Amino acid sequence: MKRSIALLAGCVSLWTMAAMAQTAAPAPPAPAAQTWTLEDFATLPMMDAPALSPDGLRIASRVAVNGEQKLIVADVAVGGKPVRSFALGENDLNWWRWVNDEWLIAGIGAESNVEGTPWSISRVVSVRQDGSKMNLLAKDVAAQNAGDVIWTARDGTPRILLAYQSSIYYSDPGFWPQVDEVDVSTGRRKNVVPSREFVRSWYADATGAVRMGVGYNDATRTAKLLYRPDGKSSFRIVDRANRRRSETLIAPILFTADPSRAIASDAHEGTEALYELNLDTLELGKKLFDAPGFDIGSVEEDAAGTGLAGVHYVADAPSVHWFDANLAKIQADIDKAVGDRHARIVSTSRDGQRMIVHVGSADQPGAYYYYDTSAGAMSLLSRVSDRFPTKAHFGPVKTIHYKARDGLDIAAVLTLPAGREAKKLPLILMPHGGPFARDAEEWDWWVQFLAWRGYAVLQPNYRGSSGYGVAFAEKGEGQWGLAMQDDLDDAVDWAVKEGIADAGRVCMVGASYGGYAAMRAAQRNGSKYRCAVSYAGVSDLGAMTRYDSRFLNSASRKDWLKEQAPDFSAVSPVNFAAQFSTPILLMHGRKDRRVQVSQSRMMADRLKDAGKVAGRDYIYIEQPLADHHFTRQADRVEFLQQLDAFLKAHNPA
Repeated sequence: MKRSIALLAGCVSLWTMAAMAQTAAPAPPAPAAQTWTLEDFATLPMMDAPALSPDGLRIASRVAVNGEQKLIVADVAVGGKPVRSFALGENDLNWWRWVNDEWLIAGIGAESNVEGTPWSISRVVSVRQDGSKMNLLAKDVAAQNAGDVIWTARDGTPRILLAYQSSIYYSDPGFWPQVDEVDVSTGRRKNVVPSREFVRSWYADATGAVRMGVGYNDATRTAKLLYRPDGKSSFRIVDRANRRRSETLIAPILFTADPSRAIASDAHEGTEALYELNLDTLELGKKLFDAPGFDIGSVEEDAAGTGLAGVHYVADAPSVHWFDANLAKIQADIDKAVGDRHARIVSTSRDGQRMIVHVGSADQPGAYYYYDTSAGAMSLLSRVSDRFPTKAHFGPVKTIHYKARDGLDIAAVLTLPAGREAKKLPLILMPHGGPFARDAEEWDWWVQFLAWRGYAVLQPNYRGSSGYGVAFAEKGEGQWGLAMQDDLDDAVDWAVKEGIADAGRVCMVGASYGGYAAMRAAQRNGSKYRCAVSYAGVSDLGAMTRYDSRFLNSASRKDWLKEQAPDFSAVSPVNFAAQFSTPILLMHGRKDRRVQVSQSRMMADRLKDAGKVAGRDYIYIEQPLADHHFTRQADRVEFLQQLDAFLKAHNPA
């Protein structure tokens, strides 16, 4: 019997979930459009990355509670157990997943002082769904990196395979990760694969047999591939590569039921695509999927873990291709039901009958729904924002293309103020971070806030961005702050030529690498930009490399950075403070574990030393509790307040 899909209100709303988690008052009703405020845009997502338990009866998600994000578990059914929230202290919550119906695991990060130097530490914690027990895994033996879960049991037992270091010293065998099978309900572990010199990554098949390891010698820049056909044989080296000659190894994305076959991704045709891989010969076989012009992203495994259910990729917007016929049919049915909005299957139960679906678009944050395919109805779990109505639309978003000065075609995401003619608007140029990353047509709270204020926002995927294939990425090599910066300037020229932007009212705003680009713009192209804003920006590439030296295989990371910027000094804004010719706002969080706060501190100090006047030529603000990812609502609010005031002073809409 064919069932139609109905969108229903009901199920467990996250307002109720948040209230139960910390006895907080329910969020207020969504206000009318005319009463929206800056704080509305800064509000944390009510629900983020929800994951269904294997039986589909519980949800684990990051939830906004009292202005901070917490890991919670909730029963789907109304009248189930109270929502459970889990206190993880000062640790970052990086990811979470279910192991079985009773236990889930979460990856956490922290900063620890090691021999007088701050180091980033990764760990895994297991959590019983009722909140009665938590275990820090390998807590007595783990060193710096202990967050690599390479396998999760599919038989309902609470078992995982955890790869971790047991020493921070390069000369110790434990510097290289070993693999233990861990019972997450007790924390007990037994060694499966001991540490092996230079092997830093291990791979297991669906049965839990560790089948492959990738080794890398930082001193010689050489890599090796270790392989065995099962979990009992000895490993043998089956391939080698010299990174100094740009040689690479092919490691499987997943092992199939046939022990001699796997699935891998490769970019020998220009963009990353999926292929069959012969493990006996290490030769690629049949191409399974590609997205012409774009790299493929992550894959979804089938229930057995030996085949592909789907593959994600980003074209102009995030997309998915389902190999699983049932999921493909469900996706098509949901797409038909939601009209011009975009539906994304976020998580499914073990049997594929229950799932969480996000419905939204680039101009609305949308909502999460619980879909029981047997009932044919989607019930509302939570809006992403409790401030905006589900069907409210904001600034329209589209992808445009322009030519860089050397003729390179560049895609950019353009967001316009709702209800305003796209003519001679004040422009915010917003380069993404990474820089090996990219922007796409999807909801962005920064961007939509600026569009609401009356700005056109242009986000170029400049050369060196990810997702467009090998050749496009390689065009960024050696071009940090140079041709990559020219691409940003050329985006402004396009917007002015098209009549969209007012050439006299342009500001560059960015974070991380985007913050670096904003500093570079203020120093290099002040006449083009009325102002610049850098959040968590990099000002000194040499100092960034020294910070990175605290991580495993830092020499290869330095090699990569040297390829992007051969002369650190020549493209580090900190060395050219006297050349800054446009006002700049610098903001940084003290708890940033990716880009140290000293990067912005140094820039502010150099500007002061160069005779620049605080409050006029530059403003520097540190946020004591902020991290790199705006996980606290108070930090989002403060940032938007400072950004808003700065733009009103220097580039008013």
